[in-house]
Amino acid sequence: MKKPRSSICQVAAGLLLACMTLSAAAQPGVKLIRERGAEQRPTLLILGVSHFDNPGQDVVNVKVDDVMSAARQKEIAQVVAALTAFRPNFVVVEWPRTKQDKLDARYKDFQEGRYALTRDERDQLGLRLAAQLKLPRVNAVDWNEEPPGDEKLYAWDQYAQSHGEKALMAAITDPQRALGIIPQGTLSIGAWLLKMNSAESLAASQRNYFDIAAIGDEREQPGANWVGYWYGRNLKIFNNLILLTDRPADRILVIYGAGHAYLLRQFARESGAFRLVDVDAVVKIAR
Repeated sequence: MKKPRSSICQVAAGLLLACMTLSAAAQPGVKLIRERGAEQRPTLLILGVSHFDNPGQDVVNVKVDDVMSAARQKEIAQVVAALTAFRPNFVVVEWPRTKQDKLDARYKDFQEGRYALTRDERDQLGLRLAAQLKLPRVNAVDWNEEPPGDEKLYAWDQYAQSHGEKALMAAITDPQRALGIIPQGTLSIGAWLLKMNSAESLAASQRNYFDIAAIGDEREQPGANWVGYWYGRNLKIFNNLILLTDRPADRILVIYGAGHAYLLRQFARESGAFRLVDVDAVVKIAR
C-alpha cells in the first residue's frame, strides 16, 4: 500500500530540515575554497614547458634542441636564476603523485651527487631549482590514469581512421597547423618559454582541443569523451595543487607540459584558490 502523499511530503520536509540543521551546525569550522579572500591565497606560478627530452608522446610534438649543449645549459641556468628570485617554497613537476617516493629518491641522490641530471625538464628545471633553494623535496602532483569505461569510448584517433577521416587526423596532429605551438628555432630557452607562456599562445593552444572534441557522430562522441577526460585529468592535477598548502605566505612554482598550463591557470582564476602570477612577471629575459 502506498503512503498518503501528505505523509511522504512530511517525511521529505523533515529530512530536508534535518539536513539544513546539520549543515548549519557544521558551517563555522568548514573552510571553502570559494571563500578565500585575496589575502588568504597562496601564490601560484605555472610555467608551461615543452618536454626537453623529446619523448614524442603528445598529440602534437615539437622538436627540442639538445639541452645538454654548453649554450643551452647556460640558458637554462639563466631561467633557473630568474625562477629562484620568485622564491618558491614548493617546486612542483609533472610526476605521478602516487610515485612521490621515487621522485624523493631521485632528488636525494642528486643532492648527494649520485644522480646526474638528464635532459628531462623535471631534472633540468625542477630538481636543479629545488636544490639551489635547498628545499626538502620536489612535489609530484600528476594524475594520468586510464579513464573509466571502455577505452574505445575515448579513441578519437581510431574513430577518425576507421571512418574515412585520415586527412582530418593528419591535420589535427600536424605541428605546422597546430595553434599556439611555438617552435624553438634559434630562440634561447628563456625567450622560448616566455613566448610559450604568453596569454595569446596559451589561449591559441587551447583551441586545438575543440577540433578533437568535434570528432564523432550522432551516436558516438569519442572526441568529446577524450577532451572531457583531459579536462578531468587537469582538474585532478589542480586538486593535488590545492592539497599542497592553504597558507597565504606559501609560493608554488609549477613546471608542467605547456598543454596543461591554460586549464590550470583557468582553474586557479575561477576557483579563487590561489593568487596567480604571470610568467613574464618573473622570467625577465630578453625576447
